[in-house]
Amino acid sequence: MKPHEFNDPILTTREAAQLLGVAVSTAQVWMESGDLPAWKTPGGHRRVRYSAVMRLVKQRAAPPGTPVQLPQLTGEFLPATAPDYPVPGNEAQRLAALGASGLMDSADDDAFDRLTWLAAHATGCPMALVTLLSAQRQWFKSRAGIEGRETARAAAFCSHALMQDEPFVVEDATADARFADNPLVVGAPYIRFYAGYPVRTADGLALGSLCVLDTEPRRLREREMRALRELAAIASDEVRRRT
Repeated sequence: MKPHEFNDPILTTREAAQLLGVAVSTAQVWMESGDLPAWKTPGGHRRVRYSAVMRLVKQRAAPPGTPVQLPQLTGEFLPATAPDYPVPGNEAQRLAALGASGLMDSADDDAFDRLTWLAAHATGCPMALVTLLSAQRQWFKSRAGIEGRETARAAAFCSHALMQDEPFVVEDATADARFADNPLVVGAPYIRFYAGYPVRTADGLALGSLCVLDTEPRRLREREMRALRELAAIASDEVRRRT
């Protein structure tokens, strides 16, 4: 990725529509009319810069004649230049969507709290989380069995869950070279077991995960994994309602 693309990521038509709060068909019309500068890939798909979308957002919200000040993605919503954790190929778009969602550091929400409670009880695990991952932090939108509210992104098991559609499972973290010296394994909460599914926007961007954890090595049964998958799907629905 070129340096300027960290500050001004490329978005799909659907991602642009989400930021604008309009239907995909409306965003397409604006692209075709030139109101939203865009281009087509060799495969015929429209792409647009984040800056162009946010400029249009400001223009639509401001009274006529008001100077437009373009907001910039900053800090934790910009991809890390040399991350010490795995990142998906769409990390810039994912972070842009996370920043636009307003979910990071948002108020407690009963709907997500019910999901973590159900996840813990359905699997018999003492801890469950709905996580959101910025470039710097893993923040817990909801948590059960854990006191803290966030960790460093580098320590997040959920960074691995973002990389795949299938569940990410670690049966014994102390026996896994990727996690054996992780601060969350060698120190509180002393994670040994992890299982998580990504939580996605309507555009398929994984903002975080729904996961369960244990202080003992273990393996979930098929019905427990099914319950976790269904609860993660509901968590994704809740994210979509709020974005």
